[in-house]
Amino acid sequence: MLTESMFLNEIQLAGLAALSCELGQVGFVAFLQMFEKGYGDYSQERSGWLEEQSLDDIVKRIQEKRNQ
Repeated sequence: MLTESMFLNEIQLAGLAALSCELGQVGFVAFLQMFEKGYGDYSQERSGWLEEQSLDDIVKRIQEKRNQ
């Protein structure tokens, strides 16, 4: 394929088609999701989650997971 004569949007479409063909639908979507920027403020949300749990609670949950 001669990309020198293609517009950028054509190259993008050809690349997406190749990924879809090679990875299948599920793999293609998973690949695209790796580049999702998301939204919100993760650091602020994480602080809220951690404030609700004591260190003892966290250790207890880890031990329970290991025993499963």
